[in-house]
Amino acid sequence: MQAKINHIKVNEIEYPLVFNLNVMEKIQDKYETIEKWGDLTEEKEDKNGKKQEINIKALKFGIKEMINEGIDIENENQETKREFLTEKQIGRIITELGIDKIADNIQDTVIESTKIEDNSKNV
Repeated sequence: MQAKINHIKVNEIEYPLVFNLNVMEKIQDKYETIEKWGDLTEEKEDKNGKKQEINIKALKFGIKEMINEGIDIENENQETKREFLTEKQIGRIITELGIDKIADNIQDTVIESTKIEDNSKNV
């Protein structure tokens, strides 16, 4: 796992997006497994090819945890501390960006953060 901070920009405000062990723990506490949360927040089709809705509550929860973890990390090195975001503020961010775009940002952040790097040397 890598410490990777991505940023999303909404109305000229940048928000950090982090997927790390702290975020994973919060998601597991609420949804039992990362996989269950991922299933709720992933766009899928049913057997008939009909698009299934993303679980908005699960999506908002994950984004809130990712942004607030990013704010917490950035606050460690800042004199002026940013406030954590509420569920309602997260809902406004999702509304402004659109579900598809925010889902893509989350997916990119999760993938980048969980990449396994090969640190072995070729001999």
